[in-house]
Amino acid sequence: MPSTTNAASGRQSGRKKGRRARLLVIVLVLAVVAGIGYGAYWSVDSVRASLPQTTGSTRLDGLDGPVQVKRDGYGIPQIYASSDEDLFMAQGFVQAQDRFYEMDVRRHTTSGRLSEMFGKGQVKTDEFLRTLGWHRVAQKEYDSKLSPATKKYLQAYSKGVNAYLSGKSGKDISAEYVALGFENDYKPQQWTPVDSVAWLKAMAWDLRGNMQDEIDRSLMTSRLGPKQIADLYPEYPYDRNKPIVQEGAYNSATKSYDASASGTQTQSGTSGAAGTGLTGGAEAPSGLQSQLGGLADVLDRIPDSAGLGPNGNGIGSNSWVVSGDHTITGKPLLANDPHLAPQLPSVWYQMGLHCTSVSAKCQYDVTGYTFAGMPGVVIGHNQNISWGLTNSGADVTDLYLEKFSGDGYLYDDKTVPFTTRKEVIKVAGGSPKTITIRETNNGPLLSDRDDELVKVGKKAPVGTSEAPDRGDGYGIALRWTALEPGNTMDAVFEIDKAKDWAGFRKAAADFQVPSQNLTYADTEGHIGYQLPGRIPTRGEGDGSLPSPGWDSKYRWTGYIKQAELPYEFDPKRGYIVTANQAVVDKSYPYTLTTDWGYGTRSQRITDLIKSKIDGGGKISTDDMRSMQMDNSSEIAKLLVPKLLKLDVKDKYVREAQQLLENWDYTQNPDSAAAAYFNSVWRNILKLAFGNKLPMELRVKGQCLSVTPVDNSGPADEDRKVRECGQRDADSAQPDGGDRWFEVVRKIINDEDNDWWKAPATRTDKATVNRDQLFDRAMEDARWDLTAKLGKDIDTWSWGRLHKLELKNQTLGTEGPGWLQYVLNRGPWKLGGGEAAVNATGWNAAGGYGVDWVPSMRMVVNLADLDKSKWINLTGASGHTYSSHYTDQTDKWVQGELLPWHFTEKAVSDNTSDTLVLKP
Repeated sequence: MPSTTNAASGRQSGRKKGRRARLLVIVLVLAVVAGIGYGAYWSVDSVRASLPQTTGSTRLDGLDGPVQVKRDGYGIPQIYASSDEDLFMAQGFVQAQDRFYEMDVRRHTTSGRLSEMFGKGQVKTDEFLRTLGWHRVAQKEYDSKLSPATKKYLQAYSKGVNAYLSGKSGKDISAEYVALGFENDYKPQQWTPVDSVAWLKAMAWDLRGNMQDEIDRSLMTSRLGPKQIADLYPEYPYDRNKPIVQEGAYNSATKSYDASASGTQTQSGTSGAAGTGLTGGAEAPSGLQSQLGGLADVLDRIPDSAGLGPNGNGIGSNSWVVSGDHTITGKPLLANDPHLAPQLPSVWYQMGLHCTSVSAKCQYDVTGYTFAGMPGVVIGHNQNISWGLTNSGADVTDLYLEKFSGDGYLYDDKTVPFTTRKEVIKVAGGSPKTITIRETNNGPLLSDRDDELVKVGKKAPVGTSEAPDRGDGYGIALRWTALEPGNTMDAVFEIDKAKDWAGFRKAAADFQVPSQNLTYADTEGHIGYQLPGRIPTRGEGDGSLPSPGWDSKYRWTGYIKQAELPYEFDPKRGYIVTANQAVVDKSYPYTLTTDWGYGTRSQRITDLIKSKIDGGGKISTDDMRSMQMDNSSEIAKLLVPKLLKLDVKDKYVREAQQLLENWDYTQNPDSAAAAYFNSVWRNILKLAFGNKLPMELRVKGQCLSVTPVDNSGPADEDRKVRECGQRDADSAQPDGGDRWFEVVRKIINDEDNDWWKAPATRTDKATVNRDQLFDRAMEDARWDLTAKLGKDIDTWSWGRLHKLELKNQTLGTEGPGWLQYVLNRGPWKLGGGEAAVNATGWNAAGGYGVDWVPSMRMVVNLADLDKSKWINLTGASGHTYSSHYTDQTDKWVQGELLPWHFTEKAVSDNTSDTLVLKP
């Protein structure tokens, strides 16, 4: 149990809390006086009780020696210890100080126990999460897969968290517990190593690849034909947007990837185009439409509190590295900005972990970004190397259709019994619920988690004579690499102490889930790239659509070996760009995915780098930062010249059209042209594609009169039915990402393409060609923005439409209004946009608001690590009344970066508070 000395000075001083913190105290006190409560009353005491001690000293039982925690003016901690165990124990203590409520919600998410905190409204979510079984898999990893050293570090971290919790009530930990009514009676459970490991499963889910695309393609078959679906999933444009790996080749003789080889590879893969029908050539049965529509609803219920936001083609990350040949410093520069749903507090936690003397007893001197609740550093640098991550998009999930037979399922003409288990879900304020979880040899049955997935008609066509009769409906099982125990947690610690490229690649071999693009640079001047991960090989099928689970030919056959995975080391061009584009060209022998990002961001970054180099210039840290903030709209460059050629009759629409004249395609927050163009783009997508998609993909509440599809004969155009969309706004289609850029690019010069045809409405004539549809989209955009921004176009700006609101991911979305005011922040007017390098993403089907963001930004200077720069989306603290709750956000919005101190002298020179942890 920690004991405190100099406690008065240990609390953050009033001079540092600032005006906002004082205002929050006043608001909370007024709420108490007014008798407004949410579970329990707030008070000044409860507001201040959980502020972390940041100066003085405190005793931690279990430490071998004293540990220093130095915080800078933004509250970012740098920890100094003399042993590995002390280092990670202190990390657990400090993260719990700043973020324990967030950690607690995360572990309730990964274990499917949200109902214990938030009541019956989370039961369905818990059922789904229990079915996935993240926590069970994490337990198996801890028991049998992780190294003894990793287990030791996880145990030390847990010991530090529990030392912080010892003797504390809810109000001593976080104000959210008070709001939930957990002020005095809440006794948080002990933190365990498995709680830390399980969080990797949540992040793997967020980065799971093309599962949503599998669902969407199958749903499209209810209204679109194979050629139309192929139009909406075009092949990757290798001729225009370069893959990550451009040098080297796969050697079929040695069955390895050789980064020094040249020429084309010897076998042909299929890692470009998506399929157009069900695996095996069958069309999707109507019963499957219902099942997959229900599955999409279930996926939408996974809460943002899990750190999981929209998952789709537009979401990604940027990371690139430039060699010293092209930099001002003569050594590499490395940039990274992962794109995730905005959260408060940020999903990332900045910190440094330093051994006072690096030795066999204490091996770490590393700094960067990690997750609250997990030891080590996930992205950052040590004294020798730096690394960044972007999502590779590798297809590591497959959905399988399962034919039920008695108490089991059909597999190669035999009935196999389900693997089953029962689990009890405890519910705050309610009765517990017991569920039965069933699994096939392909994985858990997701279809058991929603009645809509199994209540399908018996007469729907199956689509192939080889498939068993559908009967009461196929089940849907999930095969996913993250549900098989692995040792990714080992890789985190191994990378943190790697000294060179060889050590880095060896560590990367353990980075199994999620598969990520790893960029690399070191102080010796080398740069590199490695694709790691457990990536499956398949028998039949390519993973683009659900596979028949009853046929063993569609089973996974293994995983691509580490030696066969693509990499680059010191490429001749002198830079490597990863932004979720294709990793390799089509000649690579394995299918990594059928659903790459389409390379818009990566090619823009490449062009910016090349323009600097080709102009004879050298790249600086500030150049890297400027590239991160590049707002250019690549789709605008394609469309605006054609929009300006239209002879617009309506003077008000023509007035808006003139905004696009002389526009440089930059989406600054004060740009009226950017606002109007993005509205035009949104309306083009809606008219050409969105209104033709099935209701399962369209936005909830948007209703259309459509002609029913009847496969028995031609459509009756005189018979209309009203269909309303069923998707949440942040996951509906068309989302406007760079897949849709490519869709439009493919048909842009085919002026009479069928996609340009749109039916008449009460106010608009039908369109029969491209220019008519564009004209109608420009008119719709003019009146859309008039309604939202006013008739006077001089007052329009992109930032007024494109706003970021930071919401506490639990009570900030579900609590009463006054509580949301206390917990939430914003809005901020943002620039950037969909598929821009400054990827402030928005879903064109749902609206203009910001759905995902660069969750942090960093630029590492390998010539002088103390001259590196970084920023977080929010701040170090999860306490709403802390001065460090969102103290980095304004700078993040402006594209500024903070100094990133690393050496002991630089850290000491910029330390504001020091806390000594004593044994």
